[in-house]
Formats: sequence, structure tokens, C-alpha cells
Amino acid sequence: MATWLLLCCLIASSLAAAAAAAGDGGNQVYIVYMGAVPQRASPNLLQESHLRLVSTVLKRGRRAGSVVVRQYKHGFSGFAARLSEVEAAALRRKPGVVSVFADPVYHLHTTRSWDFLQQAAVKIDAAARRRGAHKPAAAAADPSSSSPDTIIGLLDSGIWPESPSFNDAGFGPVPGRWKGVCMAGDDFNSSNCNRKLIGARYYNESDVRGPSQSGGGSPRDDVGHGTHTSSTAAGNAVAGASYYGLAAGTAKGGSASSRVAMYRVCSEEGCSGSAILAGFDDAVADGVDVLSVSLGASPYFRPDFTSDPIAIGSFHAVAKGVTVVCSAGNSGPAAATVVNAAPWILTVAATTIDRDFESDVVLGGNSSAVRGGAINFSNLDKSPKYPLIDGAAAKESSVSDAESASHCEPGTLDSGKVQGKIVLCNHSEGDTSKVVKADELQSAGAVGAIFVNDAERSVATTYLDFPVTEVTSAAAAAIHKYIASASQPVATITPTATVTEYKPAPVVAYFSSRGPSAQTGNVLKPDVAAPGVNILASWIPTSSSSLPAGQKAASQFKLVSGTSMACPHVAGAAATVKAWNPTWSPAAIRSAIMTTGNNNLHLRT
Repeated sequence: MATWLLLCCLIASSLAAAAAAAGDGGNQVYIVYMGAVPQRASPNLLQESHLRLVSTVLKRGRRAGSVVVRQYKHGFSGFAARLSEVEAAALRRKPGVVSVFADPVYHLHTTRSWDFLQQAAVKIDAAARRRGAHKPAAAAADPSSSSPDTIIGLLDSGIWPESPSFNDAGFGPVPGRWKGVCMAGDDFNSSNCNRKLIGARYYNESDVRGPSQSGGGSPRDDVGHGTHTSSTAAGNAVAGASYYGLAAGTAKGGSASSRVAMYRVCSEEGCSGSAILAGFDDAVADGVDVLSVSLGASPYFRPDFTSDPIAIGSFHAVAKGVTVVCSAGNSGPAAATVVNAAPWILTVAATTIDRDFESDVVLGGNSSAVRGGAINFSNLDKSPKYPLIDGAAAKESSVSDAESASHCEPGTLDSGKVQGKIVLCNHSEGDTSKVVKADELQSAGAVGAIFVNDAERSVATTYLDFPVTEVTSAAAAAIHKYIASASQPVATITPTATVTEYKPAPVVAYFSSRGPSAQTGNVLKPDVAAPGVNILASWIPTSSSSLPAGQKAASQFKLVSGTSMACPHVAGAAATVKAWNPTWSPAAIRSAIMTTGNNNLHLRT
């Protein structure tokens, strides 16, 4: 089923792309990559040469200035232009052109973690502050002087500047070597940047793809992803952080003394290759030290390195001394699904940490509680008094597929049989999502749900006020045994509690893409793994309709999982290494991180 759904999605994407091209007279955006910037070539001369080149292939009446939508002139040479297939083919034959390819759309790879890592960065940051690296402005040292003052750039969905993670209290002046800008846009102006968030750019995709693929007219994050990754990499220490009381503690980034620069290249619809390349090009010119890139292509779309915007942009960034850290992708556990596997990229897989979010099933009679996990704010009675039924027993009479009913697939259950009950449901890869199933059960009148899922149990799905927990198949066996033995089986679901010192940990997350890479089979990928499951970090405000009962204000933090969350952990570590070894190359920094990592924490149960 999963393969069929993937095929349908790929077909739909192809049809959408074809429709978009047809709507523009058969033209679409192509990226023309021309390699490194020639020596002694100024940006202005390079731009003029791009226009002259494209004008040689255009049909009569088409002007170069109207078809070129982006130009790359700092870290590498190239441009993006709206062309026909014939024009693109003609450009491929031109001297100096490395590759010409259709503008692809990539996607985002969607507190306790740094304590768990026992990262030396925390100690180094503390030492940096004691040594006056970030004195108040009135007493700040010369910003051009040597200090552990690194800049982490992120290609992502934007940033929420009001988050306390980006407060600039205690920071000195912006480093004199910084050449970036704070672009004004919708609900965002230059005053939103400060001595912590020192730069912000956005790339308005409406210029390239039209409103449906717009990246937003502002660096402001309306997705949440970029805010989360930025605070994970370099967020200030914020005491009292939690997700409505869960995972409570001090949230901090891996390199809290680093400055942050955001390059908004993504929206909820995706991240265009032309914008990704623009982000790389600007970041190199602006002066970032480390780039964190938590996005990528599908593992089933395998462009060669000269047709992959991330491979191209990162290659030239590394050549300019910028360490590039990328997420490995969320297409595991199948083999050969890793993306962002170019040898010069530091590719990061995701692991669990020693924290879990426990929500147990309490059965009637003298049965022991069954351990489960999810994020819910259950208001059920603590005593087991709610009727318990499994999905197969609640099957709608007109449904012939008992297996689908046992998985609580939408439309398979009799609402009269689930009304007022807790429903036990199987769940497998390829099923309707658990959140959708939970919504269907709640609409049908169920008071709670238990999902049986071995693979995804480690990732705490959020269900808010509807009492849902997830159990392993071994735990489910005890529940089934109780249902079979009791004349009137009853249960309750406890509200989620935070559990620390959970073992075994770390464990590679089920979703984390695995190697080897089909493109670099002789180079092991991913390079390292870092915390990427149930990571607490800053988030954008949410609407009142999505708040748990009794909460008056949205949480400033959220628990999220993905290799997207693992990537900024390593970016923070890279910034720390760079801070105290400013002459080290990206290769040296990558080597230091890979050769000092370990995997022997909290392994025994």
C-alpha cells in the first residue's frame, strides 16, 4: 500500500508540474549551473554574462531580462530562467555550462537532547561568556578581534524573531566580518534582527512558480520548522521551557554563543532548487561559518551531483570554508534511502534520547498497567471504568474487510459499537495516519484509542485532549488476553508523563534514512547520528483552537521528530569546534566530530 501511495503521489506531482508548464506556454524554470566564479569576475560582470548567454538561445521577441528569475554570482556561477525545452537543450551545448536541469522541489525533513549528549559545547559556551566573548554592548570588545563568535546560517522555513531563544541580551556588537542583511517583508522589518539574529533573507517563490509555490514574502516563519532548527543549533538557554508541562527544563542550543542567520527557502509546499541555490550563494557571501540544511530530495529522485542544488551549493560553500551539515532524510528503515550524501557534506541520521513520554493503559480487575507512550492531556478518570473493545469487534456490518477494521481505518467501524469506549487498533506502515484515525474515532464518540505500533512507538505523536496512547505488539498481547478473559473489559488511559533515564538509548530512529548511498557507494553515509526524536525547541505561536483544555496561551516550544532535528545538533557542535579552532577547514571539523562521537550511552535496559 505504501508503494502504491508513493506512486500516486509521484504521478500527481508530475501532472501538476506538467500543468504548470502548460499554463506558461510550455516554459518552466530551469537552473543553469556554470561552475565556480571565474577569477577577477565581479558580480555585475557575471550577471551581464549570464544575460548575454541566455539571449543567444531565446526565440525572437523574448528578452533575457524577462526570463531570468535568479542569478548566482558569489559562491558559484549560474542562473535560473524560465525556458522552453528547446532553449534549455541549446544552453546545455554552450561552452562553460556544466548542467541545465528543471528546478526541483525539495521538502523539509520534519532541552534534554543536549544534556543527554553531554556536549562539550555547553562547557565551551560557558567559558566563552566568562572570558567576555559576549559582554554588554557598552563594554564589548572590538568585534574584529579574535573570539569564539561563530555564525550559523540555516536554509529553512524562516524564523520567529520574538522567541526568547533569539534574545540578544548579553551579546556584543555584530561581528565586523558579517556582510549580510535583514530583509524587510510581510510582518517583518529590520528591527526584528538583533545582535543574536543578525541576518534574515527570503526568496519569494511567486516570482518563479506562482502563488501556489510561494515561499512567503517574509523571513518570518509560518511553518515552525525553521524556528525549531535554529533554536536547536544556537538558541539561548531558556529556563522553564516545556511543552505544556512536558519535557520541562532549560532549553538551549548546541552553540548558544553563536549568532544566527536565516535564509528562508521553504514554505509548507516545499523548497525550490533555485531558492536553495540562492540561499547557499548569499550565505557564502554574507560570511556564515556553518550552514544547517534540514531538507532534501526524495530518495527515489536521484539526480547526479551536478543536477542537485544541495550538492552544488554545498560544494562551493565548503570550498569557501563553510562547514555544511545536512539531514539524511526520513525514508527509513529501508536500505539505500539516505539523501544529501555528497562526500563533502556532513550527513546526519537521527537517534532517540534517554527521554520518553509515557501514557499507560490501566486495565480492569487485577491486571497490571500496560506501558504505552504518546502525548495526550487525558481527562479520563484514573480508575479503569471505560468499556474496551478492539477494532475488529467494532466492525461495521457492511464492511467485509475485518483486517481494515482491526486497523480502525476510516469508514470501517460502527459508531454505535465504539460510542463511549476505548478502541484498540492495529497500525502499520501504509495505513491512514494515526492522527486521522484518532479524529475519526473521536467523531464517532469513542472516549480514547490505543494504537499497536512497534516501529513508531519511540516517536511521541501528539493527540492533545483526545486520550490516545501507543503500545508495542508485546504489550498489546496482554490487552487482547484481558479482553478475551473479561466479561466486561474496561480500561483507562493515563495522561502523559515525562520519563528520563530511559533505556536503551540512543537507538537509530525507525524513520531515519539508511545507507549506503546509490551515488557514493564507496563513501559511508550517513556520517554521524544525533538526537532527532521528541526534541523540544522553540516554535511559532499556534491558534487557540489547538490548545489543550485549560491552557490560555500557546506554548513557545514544541516536541518534534525527524532528521531535521538531528541536523542542527551537529551544526551546533560544528560551530563550537570552529569557534575554538578558527583556522580549521570543514574537512577537519567534520573529521573531529566523526572521530570523537560515541555510541555507548544508556544502552543497558
